[in-house]
Formats: sequence, C-alpha cells, structure tokens
Amino acid sequence: MARKHIPFALVYDFDGTLAPGNMQERDFIPSIGMTTSAFWAEVKARSVENHADNILIYMQLMLEKAQASHIPVRRSDIESYGSGLKLFSGLSPTGRGDEFQPGWFERISTYGRNSGIDVQHYIVSSGLREMISGTAIGSKFKYIFASGFLYDHNGVASWPALAVNYTTKTQYLFRINKGSLEVHDDSIINRFIPKTERYIPFEHMVFIGDGDTDIPCFRLVKEQNGHALGVYAPRQPGAKAKREQLLADGRVHAIAPADYREGQRLDLLVKAILDKVQVDEHLRAIR
Repeated sequence: MARKHIPFALVYDFDGTLAPGNMQERDFIPSIGMTTSAFWAEVKARSVENHADNILIYMQLMLEKAQASHIPVRRSDIESYGSGLKLFSGLSPTGRGDEFQPGWFERISTYGRNSGIDVQHYIVSSGLREMISGTAIGSKFKYIFASGFLYDHNGVASWPALAVNYTTKTQYLFRINKGSLEVHDDSIINRFIPKTERYIPFEHMVFIGDGDTDIPCFRLVKEQNGHALGVYAPRQPGAKAKREQLLADGRVHAIAPADYREGQRLDLLVKAILDKVQVDEHLRAIR
C-alpha cells in the first residue's frame, strides 16, 4: 500500500505578498476616473463617518463608482482585472523547451511530494477573490479565502457577499486546520476536534504575508508552532526595514524578499521547513 502523504498548507496573503501593490489600483480605479489616493481617502472617510468596516466600504464604493461610470461589474469583468496584475518573480513558469522553468507552485509541490508531503496552496486575503481567480496563478490554489461579491440574476455584482479583514483572516486558518473550507458551513469549524485529528495541524502550516494587517495570522500560526514568514518587495524603499521590525518584534520567524525563484531565500526557507516536517514525522513514527 502506498504511503499516505502528509498534508501541508502554504497560506498566502495576496497584495504585497504575491503581487506588488493593491489589486484594485492597476486597472479598476483608473477605469472609474479616480486616482488611487482619492479612492482610498473616500473609503477612509466613509468608514469613519459610518463606523464601518473599511473592507465593506471599499467594496460598496467600487460598485457605486462603477455604476456611476457605466463600468460593467459582472464576475467575468472583475476577473479580467486580475488577468493584468503583475506578479513577483518566480511565481509563473518561464521559458520553453530546454529552457522551461516551472513556477513556484509546481516546484514546491514537487519538492514536497518527493519527501512524502502533500503541499496545498491557499489564499487568505482582504482583496477580491474574483480578481485573484483571474490572475495567471488563480488555478494554483486549493481554496481562495478572500472578499467577494454577491451577483444578481443577471450576473452583475450587487452587494458584498464576504468581507475578509485583518482580524477575521484568522478564521480561515482554522478552517484550513480543520478541513472546513466552505465559508457557509459552520458545522465543522465550531466543532471540537482534537489537535491530533485535524486535517492540517498548525505545525504543518506556513503563513506568508507582507505587513501589519497580517500580524494576527502571523501570531496565530507562530503560537501554534507553525511558521510565519514576512516578505517584502525587493526594490521598494523602506520595505525591508519594516519587515525587519516584524522580525525584531517576534511576529515572524524569518523575512525574505518576495522573490519566488529557485535558489532564492524564500525558496530555501520553505524547502527547509518541508525538510523539518519530513524529519519530525519520521522521528514520530519510530518512537
């Protein structure tokens, strides 16, 4: 009988972690005739005025401004904004023939599989799941936990269906931990499950994020003996210093440039963690 592979979760934030900047800023905000600074200033002002969650406000403002500008907001329209997003180096495959280089997801999954580990990739983000799904890497994730819209009978976005903010992000780590992936189903997430029986133990989880809004996730994973990694845009002034502060404050185990190419620091860190999981499981088996 074939040996069962060890389930392992690589969980990513999106904006600033897999792609530079905020996903709404590249094409959508310009399409409604606003600058990014004006859009986010209005989000903040409305949030303060209405004592509201700024994720819900930015989603509502997107729909309001799109309607006023006669910009279509069907699911396919929102996904199309994701297709143009620039990703950090190494995430997508490159080259052809003898020069072909697999992307991050294929490479890390293969590395894990060769060590008896089933590497699963997840997103936990305050960004839009439709835009993330529309990117070149959207199909690489087992599940995308991100904010998303409700669609009317014509397939047009009409209301926020799910808003993921920096504190509610931790709920989705527990969903991965317990194998409760459908957000509408609370039957498993609220059930007591002994740690030894959970789908993916936190010890077999890595959370990769880029900033302060990821601190609750960093803290949860770190306290539960998982691994927290902070990344930064390689050429962004001041970005490394901010992640160094996360490291100094004990928020993360390590930091690295958001460079997903083979042999770079992040690649080596994740492979070292996979090696550790393999050794730990081997030691546990022979006790």
